[in-house]
Amino acid sequence: MTDLATLLTRHRAGFAPVLPTYPLGATRVARLDFTAANPLLTHPERLRDTYLFDAVVAEMLAAQQATVGIGGYLENRVIYRRSPHFDNEAEPRSLHLGVDVWVPAGTPVAAPLPATVHSLTDNANFGDYGPTIILQHEVEGTPFFSLYGHLTRTDLAGLQAGQALAAGQVFAHVGPHPENGDWPPHLHFQLISDMQGRQGDFPGVAAPSERARWAALCPDPMLVLV
Repeated sequence: MTDLATLLTRHRAGFAPVLPTYPLGATRVARLDFTAANPLLTHPERLRDTYLFDAVVAEMLAAQQATVGIGGYLENRVIYRRSPHFDNEAEPRSLHLGVDVWVPAGTPVAAPLPATVHSLTDNANFGDYGPTIILQHEVEGTPFFSLYGHLTRTDLAGLQAGQALAAGQVFAHVGPHPENGDWPPHLHFQLISDMQGRQGDFPGVAAPSERARWAALCPDPMLVLV
């Protein structure tokens, strides 16, 4: 059986932009580093205080003369130390399973290919996803899912499970803090091959020792994110 990453690679030329206002192929994009190697992240208060964190993101964008920041797939990050949500297990979770796109609050979010709404909820813990929408897709008979985190609460009211969406249809918007899980505005975009019975939520950050397991479940989002 063909694996999901191979299927997505075969079809990626036909995907619609997830962020139509900022198509990544036509926008000046900065690769943002949220690992311990970034000296801007050595002061814990810059991570805990969302306004200071937002200023750090703006500084990184300005340094690269970019309007959009992107990155994070399988990046071992320090930024999750800001929230106990990621520290309540034997091994703290710090390995990012999606891609973050740092854009202004209110930026429209569209379905990259035909979809049905799988589930949605407001994961309202500090540092969590905030409003979250998960879509279900199918490519060559293979189902898979895309997760969109840090949205606006008003988006949830306009959708319901089972609702059909066309490729390129706007269904959500990047949320402001604090309603987006209290992060500087950005979209968390993640691909998932198996929801494992979950609804409205799926781990977006994993323990580094479990990298192989989670990478197999969550292929590189850049295969779809255009």
